[in-house]
Amino acid sequence: MTDRDLRSWYLRYVEALNNHDLDGMEEFIDDEVMLDGVPGRRDAVVAVLKGIVDAVPDIHWDVQELLIDRDRIAVRAINTGTPVQEWLGVPPSGASFEIVEYAIYTVGDGRFTKMTNLHDSAGLVRQLAA
Repeated sequence: MTDRDLRSWYLRYVEALNNHDLDGMEEFIDDEVMLDGVPGRRDAVVAVLKGIVDAVPDIHWDVQELLIDRDRIAVRAINTGTPVQEWLGVPPSGASFEIVEYAIYTVGDGRFTKMTNLHDSAGLVRQLAA
């Protein structure tokens, strides 16, 4: 894929996430994928995403920066939402969160083969428990 194609493809992935269209993730995530350096499977990634969407129905990923380098993608996104059920050990209180997420992906044969992300989960919990 060209840089332009990869950019467009990634933005379609984020659009699918924001639309909670998680049944089509085989377009984006390889069957076997490295997750934060640990071998995993697409089904496990989708299960985690579905758990997030169930707990935070208004979850939204807003891409702030998107960098492409051959087969690698680096992203800085703002994640927002308001949990409606217990999430990360915090019962729902009506509190919302806004955190920064940094993600790095490697793409092979048109799908993610490596996925790594980092976000301030302690800050997120503080916002929800406030």
